[in-house]
Amino acid sequence: MEPRAAALPKLTRADGEPIRALVVDDEPELADLMRRGLEISGWDVAVAHDGLAALKIAREFNPDVLVLDVMMPGMDGVELLGRIRAIHPDVPALFLTAKDAVADKVAGLKAGGDDYVAKPFSMKEVLLRLHRIVQRSGVTAPQFALLTVGDLTLNKDTKNVQRSGVDIPLTSTEFELLKFLMENPRHVLSKARILERVWNYDFGGQSNIVELYISYLRKKIDATDEPMIHTVRGSGYVIKPCL
Repeated sequence: MEPRAAALPKLTRADGEPIRALVVDDEPELADLMRRGLEISGWDVAVAHDGLAALKIAREFNPDVLVLDVMMPGMDGVELLGRIRAIHPDVPALFLTAKDAVADKVAGLKAGGDDYVAKPFSMKEVLLRLHRIVQRSGVTAPQFALLTVGDLTLNKDTKNVQRSGVDIPLTSTEFELLKFLMENPRHVLSKARILERVWNYDFGGQSNIVELYISYLRKKIDATDEPMIHTVRGSGYVIKPCL
C-alpha cells in the first residue's frame, strides 16, 4: 500500500502549528506507511514500535491524536492508551485492529478509543477517520472562518473585513451580503438568490434593495481600489479578484 494525499481540508492546530500524531505499531512497514500518509497531509508524526517507547515519546511530543495497534507484544494498545491518557487525558485515539478481531474492537472502544480501522486498511479511509477525530477534538484552528477573494478578507467569526490589510466597517446587512458574494467567488448571483439568502424573504418587486446595498458595498470595498464587485447585466452580481 502506498500513501496518497486525500482530498481533505488542511488541518492545523489553533496556534497554526501542524497536527501532531503519534503512531504506534510493532510492524515497521505499516507504521512507516502511516507516517508517510500523514506527513503528506502536513501533519507532524512520531512513530514508536512498542508501548514503552511510545510512553517516552508521548511525554515530550504532546500528541494531538494517537494511532494505536491493539495487538502488540508486551504492552498492548488498550493498556497503552490508558497510560498515555494518564499524561494527556483528552488525547483522542484511533485503534488498528485485526480484520476479524471483534473482541479487539470492543475492547478498544470500551477503553475510550474514538474509532477503529481493521487491517488491511485503506490509507484514504484512515486519513478521513483521523481528520474527523481531530476536528471533533477541538484542537484544530477554526475551519472555513476566513473567506479570501484577492486582497479582500472576511472573518465569519470576528466579523472583521479587510482589503489590503485595511479594516472596512460594515453594517450587519452589508456584511451578510458581502459574505454571500465571497462564498461564491466568480459565480453570478441573481437578485432573487441574494434576496432569498440575505434578507430571508421575498421582497416582491422591490429588488432595488439589492442594487442599493450593492452600491453601499462598492463605496466601501471598491472606493480606493480596482473594483471587485461587478454587475452582469440581466443576470446579477459577481465578486472576483482583480487581475
